[in-house]
Amino acid sequence: MFTTTGSRGLYKAPLSKGLLLTLNGLTVMLTLLPQYQELFVYNLQAIMQQHQVSRLLCGRLICLDLKDSFCSSLLIYNFRIFERRFGTRKFASFLFGTWCLSALMDFLLAQAFQFIFDYEVEELPAGLLAPVFSLFVPFYLSIPRMPVTQVLGHIHITNKSLVYVVGLQLLTSSPFMWLLAVSGLMSGGLYYSNVLRLQKLLFIPSWMSRIGRHIFEPLFSSSQPNSETPLGMGATLDIQRQQRMDLLDQQLLLAQYNEARRNARHQPQPGLLQWTRLFPSLRRRGENRLPMQPHPQAQTHPSTQPPLLDNSPVAEEQVGVHLLLLYSFYVLFHTFYGLHVSECPSTLFFVQEALLKFDVLFLVPQVARLVEMGFSRIDALEALRASNNDINMATNFLLQH
Repeated sequence: MFTTTGSRGLYKAPLSKGLLLTLNGLTVMLTLLPQYQELFVYNLQAIMQQHQVSRLLCGRLICLDLKDSFCSSLLIYNFRIFERRFGTRKFASFLFGTWCLSALMDFLLAQAFQFIFDYEVEELPAGLLAPVFSLFVPFYLSIPRMPVTQVLGHIHITNKSLVYVVGLQLLTSSPFMWLLAVSGLMSGGLYYSNVLRLQKLLFIPSWMSRIGRHIFEPLFSSSQPNSETPLGMGATLDIQRQQRMDLLDQQLLLAQYNEARRNARHQPQPGLLQWTRLFPSLRRRGENRLPMQPHPQAQTHPSTQPPLLDNSPVAEEQVGVHLLLLYSFYVLFHTFYGLHVSECPSTLFFVQEALLKFDVLFLVPQVARLVEMGFSRIDALEALRASNNDINMATNFLLQH
């Protein structure tokens, strides 16, 4: 369900582990001692009229509903990736900044709701909910979307879908949870985009970070998992984070490659003869090709580049004739000799050479270069389509897979 980036568990995420253990432990204690729950109710009227500032601190940290605590814990566990990527101090600064901004947003949205609908909002759900919703902003903007599967052939399930489902479950758990969600998203957007230089105003000081590193980090630190291969062997944290981002790019490229192959299977090419049924590697052959530049009139030297296949009917008929001849040779050989082409080395060499010449004459030159490097023709075509005709990226992808 969670994003497949980094190590499993809470390795290199001491703040996330501390929040999970501390807040959930206090929630269980208040569930067993219901007579003390009144002190942790997030009552806006008591804060504004009676100036009970303690309710602002306690009511916006500890959940009183076990369902809200469970959903927020799942989200905090998933968002631990930002603590590994940003560092503990910057991640704590983000939570602190969005906590302060969302506290102000709660009162402004409650007053606006009362002014528009003439309904006074007295209580809001308790817990660290608005900062959790604010983490959806960097999650949406910085985590790549990678398709995992499809439902009913049209609904795409990605690596981020179930995280949004948990957020939707948390959103619908109480009537005024939407107000905290809007407050959290607005505060997260403002802090993440550094509007009015908020990251310079609301942050965790370095001295406080050093105190927490020496006192609390030994208590909540986790050992590195031994059951998986460590990701990132760089000498510095920046190099390791860059390696993790490169891994995300590779996963995204692999997802695009698989999606391109699925789409190629379900898109028949119009025409009198369905050439794609005979040779699947020619599907969508002109999508990623760069437009040809017009030659000037005064040019006298002939171009040495091989001609590319255009979309004119004459060119497509020429391709059809060549493909029909080549396919007829294959059918006749298979029919009369009762052998597959791969069983005869000389014939297999002839077919491969014919396909290579066909790539040089009619398709993009990158296919011929990849085939000469030892890759199969179909894989070369699919890799070029998935990488937008970038031969370097396609080569890297074929070497790794």
